[in-house]
Amino acid sequence: MNIAKNMEFIFLGAVALISATGFATAAAPLKNVAPAPAAIIVKANVAEMPVVTVKAKRLTAAEKAAL
Repeated sequence: MNIAKNMEFIFLGAVALISATGFATAAAPLKNVAPAPAAIIVKANVAEMPVVTVKAKRLTAAEKAAL
């Protein structure tokens, strides 16, 4: 049996098996669980977004050849 010819079917079979076991073993949510605490959202007091400017000269052909 040539495995390379059937690799797509082997992959799809493995995906189907993994997804079926994932659904079968998924736990139902518990009813007597305390609710999670609310998320705290903090906003920074920044007036402007910082901008980075890079200035450099282009290399000449001789400098490129030297690299």
